[in-house]
Amino acid sequence: MPNARVLRDIKARHGVNANEVLRRAYLYVARNQTLPAQIRFQAQLQLNTFGRYTRPTTVKNRCTESGRGRGIISEFGLSRYQFRLKALANELPGVHKASW
Repeated sequence: MPNARVLRDIKARHGVNANEVLRRAYLYVARNQTLPAQIRFQAQLQLNTFGRYTRPTTVKNRCTESGRGRGIISEFGLSRYQFRLKALANELPGVHKASW
């Protein structure tokens, strides 16, 4: 069972994906200096109505096993320690312990 941090990150990723196109359109209108101020203001108000988990900055790479937020190997979505444990147990395809 994933912990609360991982569930929150999954929720944020889904929210960002669901609203990305609309948010970018409103951002474009709000930042476009050639448009009238009233239209830009309305776009800004629409941006403010979006929820917390629709912002791309709320997405954070977390370990899918432990929920750790630091030392993530992004290709596998695991923290350093979990990556090592799974690699030693041969649970990651194509990963072998180095020996020379």
